[in-house]
This record gives sequence, structure tokens and C-alpha cells, in this order.
Amino acid sequence: EGKIVREIHKFALNGGLYKGVKSVMWSTVEKTALAEAEVEYKEHKSITIWIKFPVVSTGCEAIKDASVVIWTTTPWTMPSNRAIAYGEDMEYGVFEVKDVAEGSLSKAGDKLAVSLSLADAVKEQAKIAGWEQVATLKGSDLAGTVCAHPWRGKGYDFDVPMLPADFVTDEDGTGFVHIAPGHGVDDFNLGQAHGIEVTDNVTPDGKYQAHVPIFAGEEVYTSKGELGGGNFSVLREMSEVGALLAKGSLRHEYPHSWRSKAPLIFRTTPQWFIAMETNDLRKTALQAIKDTTWLPAKGEARITAMIENRPDWCISRQRAWGVPIALFLHKDTGEVMVDKTVFENIGRIFEEEGSDAWWSRDAQDFLEGTDYNAADYDQVFDIVDVWFESGSTHAFVCEDREELRRPEGKRTANLYLEGSDQHRGWFHSSLLESCGTRGRAPYDAVLTHGFVLDEKGYKMSKSVGNVIDPLKMMDQYGADILRLWTMTSDYSEDIRIGKDTLKNTGDLYRRIRNTLRFLLGAMEGFTAEEKLDLRDPEVVRAMPELERLMLHELRMIEHQIRTHIEKYEFGKVAHLLHAFCNQNLSAFYFDIRKDSLYCDAPDDFGRKACRNVIATIFENLSAWLAPILCFTTEEAWGYRPEGIFEDAQSVHLRTFPESPECWADEGLVEKWNVIKKTRKSVLEAIEPLRASKELGSSLEARVIIATSDINLLQSVNFADICIVSQVEIIKGEQNIVIQKAEGAKCQRCWKVLPEVKHDICNRCAGAVKENVAAA
Repeated sequence: EGKIVREIHKFALNGGLYKGVKSVMWSTVEKTALAEAEVEYKEHKSITIWIKFPVVSTGCEAIKDASVVIWTTTPWTMPSNRAIAYGEDMEYGVFEVKDVAEGSLSKAGDKLAVSLSLADAVKEQAKIAGWEQVATLKGSDLAGTVCAHPWRGKGYDFDVPMLPADFVTDEDGTGFVHIAPGHGVDDFNLGQAHGIEVTDNVTPDGKYQAHVPIFAGEEVYTSKGELGGGNFSVLREMSEVGALLAKGSLRHEYPHSWRSKAPLIFRTTPQWFIAMETNDLRKTALQAIKDTTWLPAKGEARITAMIENRPDWCISRQRAWGVPIALFLHKDTGEVMVDKTVFENIGRIFEEEGSDAWWSRDAQDFLEGTDYNAADYDQVFDIVDVWFESGSTHAFVCEDREELRRPEGKRTANLYLEGSDQHRGWFHSSLLESCGTRGRAPYDAVLTHGFVLDEKGYKMSKSVGNVIDPLKMMDQYGADILRLWTMTSDYSEDIRIGKDTLKNTGDLYRRIRNTLRFLLGAMEGFTAEEKLDLRDPEVVRAMPELERLMLHELRMIEHQIRTHIEKYEFGKVAHLLHAFCNQNLSAFYFDIRKDSLYCDAPDDFGRKACRNVIATIFENLSAWLAPILCFTTEEAWGYRPEGIFEDAQSVHLRTFPESPECWADEGLVEKWNVIKKTRKSVLEAIEPLRASKELGSSLEARVIIATSDINLLQSVNFADICIVSQVEIIKGEQNIVIQKAEGAKCQRCWKVLPEVKHDICNRCAGAVKENVAAA
């Protein structure tokens, strides 16, 4: 609280804070002004009325004896009307009513002034069967024209001048806009430019003030945020004096309070503002946006548009809780006391006692060490906007905490992380607060995410009954599946969750878990004596090509993962790791090397190389998956062979392993791309024979491959790679022939070979002999 008030005082010191009377959005439910960040726009049904204002004086002959017709969606503002706006370059017409339809509130002989382009719509709405255009005029012809308020003689005995305004259009309504300076931004600004009275006709809780003729005490909006009776009283009174030409309703986007969900009104009141132009705050903020990394990139355009067009920041609230805008105003001049000693006193006392001291302490306590007399000043008891409070978090998180300081004294946060709605909220207020006090953004990067919807794409709501409880999901599926679902989703957009979604994620999870299980099983009995130094280039060069290929792929994946993480592309990390487990390992490397693991002699170098690569895969994969599948990887890490890996007791106390340069081998990748392509063709050729039962398994096959890459394919054991018993590679045009393998089946490795005489092949016989000798 002390830090927040110190941030407020920084704006007072640099001249960015001022008190002004402006039209602000006001919640009659919460009884306070709201800033843009606290406002949401949603559909609202408004009452629409067309009202006649009789012309009482004009220099334009065309409009004498006529009534100017206005249209509004806020009937409750009519007691606050003080002017009518027109477009100087627009064309208007005066129409004399000749005939009306049943139910019309008009009558023959009425002369009505409206925009030419909107005349037909007004005629239809007013149920006028026929009228005659008796005059045409330009908006500029209306200069100096004065109308009477429809309730003249009932307490509204003032002139209503007609004023030119560039915000008047002929898109809807009548082409004339009724002006209530107390209840609209454009209205207020136009009134200020022409010296028009700003009314104070509505109380903070949405009732007409006691001084308002006819309607004193009636509600504009109720405490529940519903249309009050004052709206309907306006219609009744307009009808009684014959000023109501037509009425209707309109559904349109309308501002509502983010908290109470109630519709807002515009209310002109004294408030505290931070100026967007003073100290070039807007310019500084726009440059800071460019200097920030936005994830996804579209966030930059969104917040840029908001800053470019936003008005001065209204930071005062009329609430009973929160940090006060702790200032002193001179009773005679109204000027703010700007004194560093006083500000330091306030900040120190707030830090020691909390901001309640502003109410509980004597005012003179805050003026200690100065010559000021508290009797000459008024304390400001308005509360600061909660978005100013949250926008100040960088000050007491990134700057005050030694353990969170960045290298070289940098005070900005690496990352701000929140939902996409915070472009108008936390991201927005933090940007303005920091730029106004420090001249820079408080963050290096901003990441925004969407929201979780139900399986049909609807927003979750307790009233609808479609809320999905993560705790119940975890009870059913486990926390890691929920985490994996999160990580495989595109967080930058809204995402859906449901049983089908998590079932699919469960399938992905099982493939990854089974990969870890296979790795642990393949490492059974792995000891330090069997371990090779895979950081030694000579050792790596001596290994079989397939193992070298896997080390190269580990190195490439490591680089991809680090790049994705730096860009916060977590979904790409999850999908990459799943694809690695499913395709590179399970369907390729494990499939090929199962034979070596199960059947080669324990001291066979090829098997030893395979086991070392498998241990390395486990070492890397468990670390990469740890942030995603935190429980599964912790469990797997607990089953690792003793004395092989680093001594970290928990997988979460590790960092990602760094691969050595000697694993890189691009030439090997090119060669094995050809091998993989040929392998795929062989497996596709075998599959129909297995489906027709001509072959029981791929090990019953003998493959003849005609190819131009004969030397390349002959340089590896292609029978092992294709998981067949025999391969013959011949020179020729690309072709694959599948035959029954010749010989008998080895009862140990299941290969069909001519050498099998006594149920076992030569390799298996040697391995068995070695195992017996070792035992």
C-alpha cells in the first residue's frame, strides 16, 4: 500500500496527475466511476424515442414553425438536455404531415425537420401515411437557431441552442443529436466549447436529484442494474405535452460493469486523471509496445489500437475500500500540495501502518517536518482505481525483491502472463503506470492465452451447469493427462475440454508412458562398467550408424525444444516429444533394436552401444518431459539404474542435458533418409502378405531389393533394419520382391535362416554359450 501511494505521488510530482470534471462511465450499482479496463460491452435492450423540439428563434426561414426531431436510446437523459447538435455539411428537409396511420402520435399539419437520408425511416417509425417536403436546407443554415425544451412551462424554461458538431452522422436516428453535457463524452466536450451548462441531475445510485423538476427521486437504473421507472416517466411526460413522435426498442452493444454485469451510465463528475499527452505518455507507451515481444504477435496490434485512441486515465473511485489518492488540496485555490517531504511521510506511514492511517491519523501527522497547516487543506479521500494498483505490481515485485532482480540491475519482468482480456486490464495499466513513472514498459515480453470452454465451445457457467472441475478430471484421468492436454493445446486461442478431448489426450499419454517403460526395461542391469563416454568423438565414431543417427536426432530435438521454449511455443514442445516417442523411437529405433537387446551377447559392442544410447535417450527425454508430465517423469526417474546418471534425487532438480558437438552428423541423416524410405517400401510390401496369412510375421520373409543405391543399402544390415530374416540387394530399377525365407526358424531370435540345424542360429548359439559361461 505504501508503494502504491508512492507511485501515485510520482505522477503528482511529474505533473501527469490532475483533477478534472469529465464525463466518465458510472456504475449505479457500485456507485463509482469506472475506467475502460473495468468495462465490457454486451448486448442490451434500450428504449428508443423520437422527440420534437419546437423552434423558437432562427435566421433560417425554412425551419420557422417547425420542430427539430431528435432520437435517443437513453430517455432518462432528457431532463439533462441543454442543446441539439447538427452536422454542418449534412442535408436536412422540413416535412409537413398530411396523413397519419392508426396509432401514430403525429398529426396532420406537423412540420418536422430531419435528415434527408433518414426521412423515410422516421416517416415509417412515426406511422406517417403521407407528408410533403416543404423545404431543404444545409446544416450550416441552422447556425443561431434556438429550440424550446419540450417541457417548457414545467420547470424547463431555458433555451436549447442548436450547435454544429463533427460527430453527427446520418447513419441512424434523425440527423439531430440531443446534447446532455452531464451524460456523454461528446456532449460534455461540445458543451464546454460553447459554454453550455453541465447538469448534476443523477445521484451516484442512479436516482434523479431532488432539484430535477417532475422526476425528483425517480430511478434511472435500479440497484440491480435494471431500467428504472424514470425512463418510463419520461415517455409519459413527453406524450402528455405532445412531444413524443415515436417510441421503440433497440438491441445493441452497450457498456456494462465487468464486476456487477449491470449497464452503465455516463455521468459528469469531478475525478482524478492521468494525462495521456503530458510528459508524452501516449508516445512513450506506443514506443514501449514496439520494444516488447508480444506472444502471440497479434497482441501488439490490439494494445496499440487501445493506447492510440484511449482518453486520459481516470484513476479515482468512489468506494469505501482500497488505497486512497492521498493528496492535500488547498481550501482556497484547490491546488494540489506537491511536496516530496509530505509524500515521503505519507509513504512511510502507509508502509508502517497501512493506508487506513489516512482516515485514522490526524492530518497534521502527514505534514511533519514542513510549515504547512492542515487546517488550510482538504484531504483527498477518493480511492485509486484497482487497475492502478495492479499496474504498480512491477514496483514491489521486480524492484523491491533482491532475489527477483535481473542481471545487471535490470528491473523489468521477463514475462507478463495472463488472459487475452488483460490487454485492456493488467497489461494496459502496467504499461501506462511504468511508462509514466519510468519511461519504459515493466516487461520484456507479454504472453496472452485464451480461455477454457466446454466441449461444445460454450463459456462455462454455474447457472448453465457446464462447468468442468479440474479436480474431478484429475481424479478420473490423473493430473499429468490434464497437464498434457494443456500443453498440446494452442493456448493463444480459446480451447475446449471434455471427456472425448481427454480420452484422445490419454492415448497420447500412454504412448509416452510406454516409451519410458520400454527405456527402463531396456536398461535393466545397466551398470557403470557397461557405460561408454558418449562425449568422446572417438567412441561415437566407433558406434553403429543407427546409434549415431539417434544421437544426432537427440541433438536436433534438444535445439528445437530450446528454441520453442524461448518463444513460449509449449504446444510445439509437447507435440515434438510425442512424435519422437511414437515415430522415431517406438516405430523405428525400438522396433529395430529389440532383436539386439534380446538376442545379442551381453558384451557385444553393438548391444552395448544400443544400451548406452537408450540410457542417453532416457536421460534427455525424462528431463524434457518433466515440466509437462511432472508425476510420470518423477516416477520413472525413481526407477533409473543406480550410479549411471547425475545424482539429483528428483527429476525436477535437474536442468536439460546439453548434447556435445560430436553427435552432429548431417551426412548420416541424408544417407538414412534413403534407408528409411526403402524400409517403408519393404514394410508396405510385406503387410498384404501378413494380412492374407501367407506370412505369419515379417521374420518369415526374404526380401529382394532392386535399387540404384546398392552400395548404400549394402553398407548396413538391412535385414535387421526391415526386421526380416534375409535380404538380397541387387542392381536394377527400383523394385521389391517378397518371398518365403529359406531355412528353419531359430527358436531364440525367430529368424528363419539356412544355418539353423538344431533349433538355434549361430549368433544365438554363441550368445547362449557366453551367458552359460558367465553364469
